[in-house]
Amino acid sequence: MIYTLTANPAIDYNVTCDGLAPDCVTRTRDAVYTPNGKGLNVSFALQHFGEPSSILGFFAGFSGRFIVDGARERGCEVFPVWVDGITRVNVFLNSGEHEYNMVNAGAPISRHDEDAMIELIASLPELECLSISGSLPPGTSDGFLDRVVDKVRERGGEVVLDISSSHLRRLLAQRPLLIKPNDDELRDIFGLEVSANDDAGALCALEHLHEEGAQAVLLTMGGAGAYFSDGRHAWFARCTYPVRVLSTVCAGDSTLGAFLSVWYRDRSRVEDGLRLAMATGANVVECAGQGDFARVEEYRGHVEIRQIR
Repeated sequence: MIYTLTANPAIDYNVTCDGLAPDCVTRTRDAVYTPNGKGLNVSFALQHFGEPSSILGFFAGFSGRFIVDGARERGCEVFPVWVDGITRVNVFLNSGEHEYNMVNAGAPISRHDEDAMIELIASLPELECLSISGSLPPGTSDGFLDRVVDKVRERGGEVVLDISSSHLRRLLAQRPLLIKPNDDELRDIFGLEVSANDDAGALCALEHLHEEGAQAVLLTMGGAGAYFSDGRHAWFARCTYPVRVLSTVCAGDSTLGAFLSVWYRDRSRVEDGLRLAMATGANVVECAGQGDFARVEEYRGHVEIRQIR
């Protein structure tokens, strides 16, 4: 079983308007409330593409219950650690010209809550892999993720990391199975710049990540595509289908889940995994964070892949 951990889940409120101006009433439309969080989105994509997945996370209040119930309705079992407060609600507004992302801090957690999560991980049935995604809530101790990874290793499981904090660099020493930075995180955490038109630069950056401990790397760059390296070979992939971007929320997470649904069980199917991942990411940006994968097959035929090493 592939489990996912979202330490700081959220309800994502996606809404659209025809322009945004200060000091006046803005009429909105197409409101969508989605149980969300990066790890949840990975689980939703895994489940959709036939790889069962369950969700771990810290949840609080009415909004936490909404997320847990919504995830279960989508076929993913949830193992919640309940904490005090209210799980955050994030707002994503598309004005027709710009996208505004208003992301809240989340409900704080305590050492007692962290201990409960470690105990939960120790008891999980059939733990093969834990995919850890997203930010950490207020109050998280500096060593929490180290404890999580240590416990998964103790259970004989593998770890996938999609986190945007400096913790990522430190955790590479634990030799995670896969990391999924985007180009901004690569620059901010590792000081490395990569573009879709610079294969040589990408290979240097990927090799640096392998040297620091990553067994495999999926480097996403939004609409520009993605690089993948397993340490021996590397590929570049992108979707050429013209996409109308409503919201980029969830796209990277769904891309990771789609890729894992193919590659995790058969490491030789890199190109199949990349094709599904790029198609899924393209589909998600057109559905404003709703996680609708209805057009993935249409996009899959418009994915270009080239092996660069």
